[in-house]
Amino acid sequence: MKYLKIPILITVLGALMTLWSCDKNGDIVLFSIENDKQLGAQVAAEIEADESFNILSEAEYPEAYAYLQSMTDDILASDEVSYKDEFVWKIHIIDEDVLNAFATPGGYIYVYTGLINYLDKADDLAGVMGHEIAHADQRHSSKQLQRQYGIQILLSIALGEDASQLAQIAGQIAGTGATLAFSRDAESEADDFSVEYLSDTEYACNGAASFFKKLSESGQSGGPEFLSTHPSPDNRVEDINAKADELACDKTAITETEVTYEQFKSSLPQ
Repeated sequence: MKYLKIPILITVLGALMTLWSCDKNGDIVLFSIENDKQLGAQVAAEIEADESFNILSEAEYPEAYAYLQSMTDDILASDEVSYKDEFVWKIHIIDEDVLNAFATPGGYIYVYTGLINYLDKADDLAGVMGHEIAHADQRHSSKQLQRQYGIQILLSIALGEDASQLAQIAGQIAGTGATLAFSRDAESEADDFSVEYLSDTEYACNGAASFFKKLSESGQSGGPEFLSTHPSPDNRVEDINAKADELACDKTAITETEVTYEQFKSSLPQ
């Protein structure tokens, strides 16, 4: 009877191989790119239906969305973005005085007006956008959710079969419920990729450092969810600048020749 265990094991491994995928860093993820896109679409629909998220209409604020989309497109043009063609990269602006931004699996990105108004220049926001794009592109949310919920629950959610869990996961990703906290390594990786992405643009490649420096100088201990349990703003400024020095990329602030960052902020609800 013991010899039957080998073909059974081979069958189980074969079944698992149909489910898991390796991301472009070689990490095993028991969730395919298509599953990422399905889960992201489900979470986006849940957030859209939740009235507590005051998502600005693109039809009512076309200038603001055009500015943010142009910035996002510039970052996504980097050769370092792995899933630029696979993910949707849909932008949403949430009108709330909160210092936060987040990304779902599949590339749905949400930015709060509180964060936009807090930042001083385009390079700062580009640094944060690069950080959030990295979370989606490196599949950090999927990896964290996989560890927390398991592949079977995530697949049922992606297929639209578990509305209650979907609402819970949407809240976690958005930071409204129990926090989907990334590991220290994931946060550092997102910071590094932000520098790499921006090094291929006209934005200062260390744009995220300006944001963390401002947080440090203002004595902020809270702020975005990705600051809650991770290195201090001071350490992140040092690490981001060190990465920029390593890449020898341009840290000069962008010269905006059309719509400026101040005009972008003025186009939002006051």
